[in-house]
Amino acid sequence: MISTAIRVARVGSAAELTAAALMILGFPALMLAALVPSVPAFAALAAVTYLADHYLHRKGSYLINRLSKIRAGLSIRFLIRQLLLILLLARLSHADDLIFYGAVACFIAFYGLQAPHGALVTLIRNRRRMPVATRNIDLKSRIRIPDAPPRKLLHRSAEKMLHLDLFAMIGIVISAELDSSAAGFVGIGLTVALGVLYVLVLVPFVRGRKIPPRGDVVLAAVDDWLASYKPETALYFSGSKDSAYQVNMWLETMEQLDTRPLIILRERAILNNLAPTTVPVICVPGGVHLMNMDLSTVRVALYAANVGKNIHMLRVPTMKHVFIGHGDSDKLASVNPYSKVYDEVWTAGRAGRDRYAIADVGVRDDDIVEVGRPQLAPIQSWQGVPEDRIPTVLYAPTWEGWDGNPGNTSVVLAGENIVRKLVAADPPVRVLYKPHPFTGTVSKEAGAAHKRITALVEKAAAERGADSRFACDGAAIAGAKAELARIEARLAELAAARGDRGDEAEATREGVVDVARHEEIARLRTEWNTAYWRSFPAYEHRVITGAEPRLYDCFNVSDAMVSDISSVVSDFIASGKPYAVTDSGELGHEEFRRQNTAVRAAVVLSNDAAELGGLLDAVRDPSADPLMDARTELKRYLLGPDEPRSIDQFNAAVAGLALKSEARNVGQESRLGAANADPAETAELTNAVPGQRTASAGDPDGVKAG
Repeated sequence: MISTAIRVARVGSAAELTAAALMILGFPALMLAALVPSVPAFAALAAVTYLADHYLHRKGSYLINRLSKIRAGLSIRFLIRQLLLILLLARLSHADDLIFYGAVACFIAFYGLQAPHGALVTLIRNRRRMPVATRNIDLKSRIRIPDAPPRKLLHRSAEKMLHLDLFAMIGIVISAELDSSAAGFVGIGLTVALGVLYVLVLVPFVRGRKIPPRGDVVLAAVDDWLASYKPETALYFSGSKDSAYQVNMWLETMEQLDTRPLIILRERAILNNLAPTTVPVICVPGGVHLMNMDLSTVRVALYAANVGKNIHMLRVPTMKHVFIGHGDSDKLASVNPYSKVYDEVWTAGRAGRDRYAIADVGVRDDDIVEVGRPQLAPIQSWQGVPEDRIPTVLYAPTWEGWDGNPGNTSVVLAGENIVRKLVAADPPVRVLYKPHPFTGTVSKEAGAAHKRITALVEKAAAERGADSRFACDGAAIAGAKAELARIEARLAELAAARGDRGDEAEATREGVVDVARHEEIARLRTEWNTAYWRSFPAYEHRVITGAEPRLYDCFNVSDAMVSDISSVVSDFIASGKPYAVTDSGELGHEEFRRQNTAVRAAVVLSNDAAELGGLLDAVRDPSADPLMDARTELKRYLLGPDEPRSIDQFNAAVAGLALKSEARNVGQESRLGAANADPAETAELTNAVPGQRTASAGDPDGVKAG
């Protein structure tokens, strides 16, 4: 019943549900206490509503947002409490006393202070929001960016300001109880004085040297840096904060480019969720600002997603545009007709080329280049199950998607059957369950199934831990946990050493990465991964959520995988290990294989998971694995040859396309020169890139009609 209430109220825990109930019921009870009247009851109930409200705010409760939608927001709740205190004074026959008029005047003045306070906070935030935000770019030597205001002034500022009424509330309640106005006026004085002080402290941050330079100065400094850095290859990305993983998967590849790389982002939320990198990053939310930026040295632009904002870069003819995607699978998204807008489409192997040919969406075969998957380098090839442990099977289903297709994920129809058979397997296997992070975000059924699968795995883990047949080296596990704690402490220390970068402007100023620290963090994360897998028994079932350990780390400790049609399957094929794919849409094994290339070397599972034994047999006896040769052939077809290395293929593709881009630009200059074009017109026609600053401020997209 409690779990149902939590789900209906959309809160995160029983404690949050309790706080919500106390706050909602507290206000009617507070009114009743004022009408009775009872000062002790009023004081106790007021304290409950204050504490419950504060707790829900600190938790970022969904309920708080909903209350604002129905005109019961934060300010209104504080105002109601204050009005009920006035009512209490009236019911106690203090309506003709000076404390009554003092309370009324105090709360009117206090609310009068909310306007300048809110205006100043908004003005400070707006003035410190720069037209671009950067990482790993030295703007500090080019422009003056002042320190951010102290975090305590702006973080949850409205809540802090409103809570200053506590002094008046407490003082007036004491006066009402003791029938003496002294405490009330002391509290009133403190509330008004502190409110005025809060407003005055904010004033210096909206003027003079406390605010960053104007937008045009910042943009000029960025152009100056671009002119000195001369980026050659840009990774362009736009999307929601939940899609940050799509750009994060390319960061290491960008760091390994032979050309000078640059990452261009369009949303601040993506920048805030970007993984650490040494590559220069520019976040440009405004389309006009992007198109006015000097990117004339960029020859190749890489796109990890098909989104509308790509048009702001695609319009630039002096660079070649390439769709690289964020995964390689048989999903329809992998052959989006939008892809024909790019100069080239890069796929991992021959399979990607064939998908476009079969889909017939307008992408020419000549425009497709096979470059492998550089991100798959960390995936280790299978050497068989070590003799000192039982086999490990990874269940890594994808999420339910937006269209409600039952074939998207196995979680709803097959997940529990798969896990039940795996945990009951004889001889035993170890189960790792790593669901897609979006699981349950669209479908309630998927979310509920995920919880049931999690419960199954955790129950099986507890039962195995109590089974005398399974023994572990307690000392080794304790040592690994100690090592894990040491590494986590050092990582926390390194994170703290970076300091609080304040707001966006200050983060831009201080955003140049410390390479030595970056390399140490990378080394420590590798050590963390090793220690993590040693910190619990090798037979223990495990539910793995969150960013760490990474999916590829799970691949490396597993001997087989069960998944759905997604890039996860294509990536796992790089390991050469046995795998199974669930036909949740019930197409039938032959049709399922025909429609999905990545399934050609897989054990196909029905929703009842009856075929799971074939996968386990292949793991236990690789010599009798009927699909081993098929997996080797499929790996080459999907991901390309092992040699040359994928990163070398990728660099070669970048270099080749850059030459084509340069040849095009030289050709344009030659043609314009032969036509005796005006120099100013020649520059505009040849470059047609940001840096010319010709876009109109009234043209929000920078693309003129006609």
